[in-house]
Amino acid sequence: MAIDLRLALPLTLSFIIVILVIPIWIKKAKCIGLIWEDMNKFQKTYVAGSGGLIVLLGFVIGLLSYVAYRVFILNEGNHFLVEIFALLAVILILGGIGLIDDLLGWRRGGLKRVTRILLVAFASIPLVAINAGRSVIALPIFGNVDLGILYPVLIIPIGIVGAVTTFNFLAGFNGQEAGQGIIILTALSIVAYLTGSPWLTVIALCMVAALCAFLFFNYSPAKIFPGDSLTYSVGGLIAIMAIIGNFERIAVFFFIPYIIETALKSRGKLIKQSFGKPNSEGNLDLKYNKIYSLNHVAIFLLNKTKMKANEEKVTLSIWLFQILVIILGFIIFNRSLF
Repeated sequence: MAIDLRLALPLTLSFIIVILVIPIWIKKAKCIGLIWEDMNKFQKTYVAGSGGLIVLLGFVIGLLSYVAYRVFILNEGNHFLVEIFALLAVILILGGIGLIDDLLGWRRGGLKRVTRILLVAFASIPLVAINAGRSVIALPIFGNVDLGILYPVLIIPIGIVGAVTTFNFLAGFNGQEAGQGIIILTALSIVAYLTGSPWLTVIALCMVAALCAFLFFNYSPAKIFPGDSLTYSVGGLIAIMAIIGNFERIAVFFFIPYIIETALKSRGKLIKQSFGKPNSEGNLDLKYNKIYSLNHVAIFLLNKTKMKANEEKVTLSIWLFQILVIILGFIIFNRSLF
């Protein structure tokens, strides 16, 4: 019963807050000119931006309600509170960095790449300060290696920067980022539960609940875009869960689509966009002569099989690929989980 209540209260709050506040935010964003062009539509359409802020609001309130329940109802004292508030600090800093990037505008380059990396690395300081995770990691050939002080001061910032940066690469289609966040965080919540960190499961599901509510407004045709305030926060949470829960290997495996996306983006010197080229029939063609994104792979394969690529099909294709990777991950790592 206690576990049910721990889940019901924070998840319900996270979901309801986003559902109720997003329509208000859409109106306000349009009033102040915080709108972006929907790049995969043939006719120019402009949509409210930075909806990730509201997702972050729902997540934070849900998470704090979970903390309050543990402290005041279950009388669990300070158990895991240091880790929870360090996690919360990192996510809020990342959300702020993402908002700055949103306001500067991706068409104008946003934050400079070096500045962005440095700021995201700075955001990892709360985790470094509490020496989160375990410094012993398993390496091929070498086996278990204790990295000592190198783990908090080097591996944690690299992990946060890597996850945040790459999660932001596979984006640009209505509902894509929110859906990916739901899929990966749900999988990691299961991993956290199976590896003895049920409190991390609740935290992940708070974000999942907020993202599910957001997806109602973000799925094609989108009424609001997430912005970097969402992708930075979700990417950061994925990395934080892997670090605190000590399941970095399976988390990296789940991130295979993003590793592939990074490789494809690197072909285009990180400047080629992930969008398709919309046509008058409401379908998508390739924007370039070469493939620079998994989105381009999906467009190519859909058109090659005469299924006629469109925004919904591309998004669903990416989600399906991510789910297949996760299933394979559970099969490969089953001995360490069950």
